[in-house]
Amino acid sequence: MSDQPRSLTQKLNHDSATNSRQTVRFLTAAAIGAALLFLSGLTLTGTVIALVIATPVLVLFSPVLVPAGILIFLATAGFLFSGACSVAALVALNWIYNYVAGKHPPWADHVDYARMRIADKARDMKERARGYGHQKAQEATQGS
Repeated sequence: MSDQPRSLTQKLNHDSATNSRQTVRFLTAAAIGAALLFLSGLTLTGTVIALVIATPVLVLFSPVLVPAGILIFLATAGFLFSGACSVAALVALNWIYNYVAGKHPPWADHVDYARMRIADKARDMKERARGYGHQKAQEATQGS
């Protein structure tokens, strides 16, 4: 009989420990959430104040800032595109060098397969053209 009250006491202690952990977790999450909500409110307030202050300046200087912004955007886009094309060309040249050197770069088997298919199709078209030429020549000799 003395074992049963002890297990009940242990069970109550375990339940209260679980409840206190859940309470601490909830309070911690609520405190962090409240702090983040407060910081987001401060950020929104600061953004609105900065926008209210900067709007007249942007309106006054917009005839200069808009074309300058467009120019900077186009120049940046041009340089980035030029750099990307240069990198693509270097990668392509490196791949071609490795292919010619026989180092079997990635996708080389696909290129070989495509080359063989093109050569087969060209051979077929040559035969068809030769047959078509012979057929037209025979028609021309028979028609005369």
